[in-house]
Amino acid sequence: MRGDSVPVPPPEPSPRPMPAPQGRTPQGRTTRDRTPRGRNWKDLRARLLSAAVLVPVALFCVRTGGAPYAAMILLATAGMALEWGRLFGLAARSARGALYLAWIAATMAAALAGHWWGAVLVMGGAFVFGPALWLGQVVIGCAGLSLLWLRMMTAPGAGVVLFVVTCVVVSDSGAYLIGRLLGGPRLAPAISPAKTWSGALGGLLCAMIAGGGVCVLVSGPGNWGRGIAFGALMAVAAQIGDLAESALKRARGVKDSGAIIPGHGGLLDRFDGLLVAAPLAALLSAGAAGAAFWYVTPAGLIAALTELRPGYPPGQ
Repeated sequence: MRGDSVPVPPPEPSPRPMPAPQGRTPQGRTTRDRTPRGRNWKDLRARLLSAAVLVPVALFCVRTGGAPYAAMILLATAGMALEWGRLFGLAARSARGALYLAWIAATMAAALAGHWWGAVLVMGGAFVFGPALWLGQVVIGCAGLSLLWLRMMTAPGAGVVLFVVTCVVVSDSGAYLIGRLLGGPRLAPAISPAKTWSGALGGLLCAMIAGGGVCVLVSGPGNWGRGIAFGALMAVAAQIGDLAESALKRARGVKDSGAIIPGHGGLLDRFDGLLVAAPLAALLSAGAAGAAFWYVTPAGLIAALTELRPGYPPGQ
């Protein structure tokens, strides 16, 4: 009959999607402990463009030495000090911030004038800024002084710096590419969830190959083995620096130390590996009697450490 209608039951609410179960790997880890293969590559283009600018400039400065190299180190250390200060609430435009930048510049200037111990004293005097900011002066200052030392006080200086920088950069790039391609167990999830064991091992392998190649170019084909060994050492040092900087950023609640380098973040984000690798290379160079640090011997290193005194290295 017209007007009659058949009651239609209301549609049943669609069930809520259940969260995907967290599986377990054969080793007993949950999938949360692993990163997927082929993760987002959206920052790759920016990284490549940044490298296209930074690499030629760095190569020119390292090869030329002198004023271009000194300017590069001064600008890099001042920029990293600025970022470190910001992590701890230091405003660059304040009088205290300006003094903080001038302090790191004075450290580098003393070294460029040949006063290595004077540079160390200036750097150490930064305790007036407090423990956290003083630590930044020491960490960044030691890296800057080491890069100056390696270029000015070793032979061949340009080749030694090239070895260190190449191994650090290749280690970082190899870890980025291989880690994203393979994924797998995370290296240090509490510090940097994006880093994986596959990336760390891939970066190590890439640095070993690069170290062997640079060592052959600098010191001849008979030094391939030394290049591989010290390339691995630089890669481990670089990864320690990377993890340490990641831990610092996590403690301060920030993702990047800055935004000056597209695809990387700040100078500290890009050069964190050098903060450990460069001082290690400089320390080893002291045991190689002015030669490339891959010629270091245990006896030479012990002698250099026990004979440190004002005026060292010889000739000053």
